Amino acid sequence: MKKYKIYIAGHTGMVGAAILKILKKKNIILILRSHNDLDLTNGAEVNNFFKTEKPDQVYLAAAKVGGISANVKKPAEFIYENLMIQANIIHASFINKVKKLLFISSSCVYSKFSKQPIKEDSLLSSYLEKTVEPYAVAKIAGMKMCEAYNKQYSLDYKSIVPNNLYGPGDKYNQANSHVVAALIKKFHDAKIKNKPNVILWGSGKPIREFLYIDDFARSCILLMNKEKQFFKKNLIKFNHYNVGSGSEISILELAKIIKKVVNYKGSIQFDLKKPDGIQRKFLNTSRIKSLGWRPKISLLEGLKITYKDYKNLNT
Repeated sequence: MKKYKIYIAGHTGMVGAAILKILKKKNIILILRSHNDLDLTNGAEVNNFFKTEKPDQVYLAAAKVGGISANVKKPAEFIYENLMIQANIIHASFINKVKKLLFISSSCVYSKFSKQPIKEDSLLSSYLEKTVEPYAVAKIAGMKMCEAYNKQYSLDYKSIVPNNLYGPGDKYNQANSHVVAALIKKFHDAKIKNKPNVILWGSGKPIREFLYIDDFARSCILLMNKEKQFFKKNLIKFNHYNVGSGSEISILELAKIIKKVVNYKGSIQFDLKKPDGIQRKFLNTSRIKSLGWRPKISLLEGLKITYKDYKNLNT
């Protein structure tokens, strides 16, 4: 019996690595390429790779990612690189008869004015948050590209929309890190250097939902392997699924928890001149839960594991 061949685009990133960790345990052939081996922004290279390897499934986790600071400083790079990566992989998958594809999107695709908790049908309902608009536009384009190819060519290309992800494998440098990784680094550095306080961006009032990366990886694999007939039978209108932890916390409260996890004794201060970003972003996850998925890792447990990962990388 022929073994399934699965390509994980972006297997060295936090999302791709978490998916890879689970799939390694299965009886399949994994296709992996680093950026040095394959430039995903080069359409000819990508198509030749697909023509040679002929994967059956593709997890499209490759992306240029970063926090508010990186998005504000380099909007052109965020929209260009993500559009090119997505377009090349999705089109090459179609050309080379890939059966199933899962596109990893982001919750920033939803409007800052969306009714909370945000349902899948809120997509394109209003204006996007300006600080991440180029990245969000690129992600929306990837989702709509999957929908268009499904409609025209009867494919099985789905998208998944996670809320704020964190965990081992995240980027901890200040220029590109997301909030959890950035806070862990700031508190750890302040502890090592005996700084009296840690200064964080904005007011600390925005509310966020955080999902541990291994829980997200499980949802990706579940969604990928649901048969196309299932979605037709259940009259699924939208081609994307939200995934989140189901609980919210303010940035200030998150910072307090990370402060304890790191064992930092100083105070927390906020720079009100810096942007907060969107005030609240809470996803309605009833659709993915209807497939049987539930998160397993609590925020505190996940933060402890993530801090251990950070220390292992920096000691």
